[in-house]
Amino acid sequence: MAQENGEQNQGKAAAFFASAGEAAEKNSFDYAIDMYLEGLRCEPDALEEGHIKLRELALTRQEKGGKKPTMMERIKRMGGKTALEQMLNAEYLFAKDPGHLPFAGAVLKAAAAGGYEKTVRWIADLVFQENNALAKPSFSTYVLLKDSYASLGQFDRAVAACQRAVKLKPENGELADEYKRLSAELTLARGHYDQEGDFRQSIKNRESQEKLHAQEGVVKTEDYRLSAVEEARGKLAQNSNLPGNIFGLAQVLSELESDEAENEAIELLEDAYERKSDFSFKRRAGQIKIKQLNRKLRKAKAAVEANPGDSQAKARAVESSAELEKFELEHYHLCVVNYPTDLQAKYEYGVRLIRSKRYDDAIPLFQEAQKDPRRKIAAMNKIGLCFFMKGWYADAVDVFNRAIEAYEIKDDNVAKELRYNLGRAYEEQNETEKSLEIYRRLAQLDFAYKDVSQRVDKLRGKNA
Repeated sequence: MAQENGEQNQGKAAAFFASAGEAAEKNSFDYAIDMYLEGLRCEPDALEEGHIKLRELALTRQEKGGKKPTMMERIKRMGGKTALEQMLNAEYLFAKDPGHLPFAGAVLKAAAAGGYEKTVRWIADLVFQENNALAKPSFSTYVLLKDSYASLGQFDRAVAACQRAVKLKPENGELADEYKRLSAELTLARGHYDQEGDFRQSIKNRESQEKLHAQEGVVKTEDYRLSAVEEARGKLAQNSNLPGNIFGLAQVLSELESDEAENEAIELLEDAYERKSDFSFKRRAGQIKIKQLNRKLRKAKAAVEANPGDSQAKARAVESSAELEKFELEHYHLCVVNYPTDLQAKYEYGVRLIRSKRYDDAIPLFQEAQKDPRRKIAAMNKIGLCFFMKGWYADAVDVFNRAIEAYEIKDDNVAKELRYNLGRAYEEQNETEKSLEIYRRLAQLDFAYKDVSQRVDKLRGKNA
């Protein structure tokens, strides 16, 4: 019964989100906000299709002169009886005033209380970026972020937020102790040394968990997926015009991960697109096709790895890669054309344009995509990369430096890539000392990262 209710809620949410998208394209922003919130009422942790799309809508509405919430709306939407009501009320106000950080903080607090983990991760990163950008950042906001990140086990971000709070109130001894505690938690989380004091044991435990999850996935496939398809077919037969029923059947078909089932899902969605002229159906069909082409490419690559001397296998892999790149380029172009406010689509289209070496076309898309806090740093990195590939090395240096300054975590893969790219840009400008310093520090952090050790040796040879 719980599974059935969950599927019904997903179907209802998909229908509300589809209505919201249609309203947004007609500039009916306030109605679209209501539809997104109704969808989130059905599926509170729907990130991609719910919270993020609502945020993009809010920014577009603001750009086009949308009014902020009235005093009566603020009073009416203050609080709520449940965590869900509190989150939706706060998100309504934040959608109508997307620059007001306290509204975002209220969304974060309510989402954390409701246990909506994906939403918490997203809104926390957004709040962190916005608070950092303020001339006078909020101390209480950093404390909220610290607690929210810690509750998710994201101790790297919790430490970064706590560190910012300590800088604002260095005399706060309790907070300084909290910083030490979180730093210790971060060390344990990274090394897993808290598990019987043995790193090898932590690896063994993790492998056992992964095996268990895989077994549970097989059981679910055998027990539920085929019956879920038949159930979804029955719902569609009862009402073939309801978007939720169409999306529902397409979803369970795609989860079978067979060409036959996926092709049926694509045909179903394409037919709905032709009948309704609603691009959300075609977009979903494209997503399933991309998943299908990726699986085809993985098989082709596996065949090459199994038999490196097979020229036909290599040719099939090259063909599969080209097919995927061509389809993705067309798909994301259509997404940007049909959903001009969709920042995720702009980012993804920009990535595909880079692969096609169309750097001038990609740069404006990444500049727009920076408005999405979830992709801000990645978009900046891509802008710097485009400038680098164009030979605009000084501009690449500027962008990489800004991205490094804006990114809170200093030793993860994102931070490493930003510093490596900055080093490359300095190297191309013949600023050997600057590039060598960056490579040296990167080698001290991760000696095996890309070709950084070779670059250090080469530049030291030049300076000798």
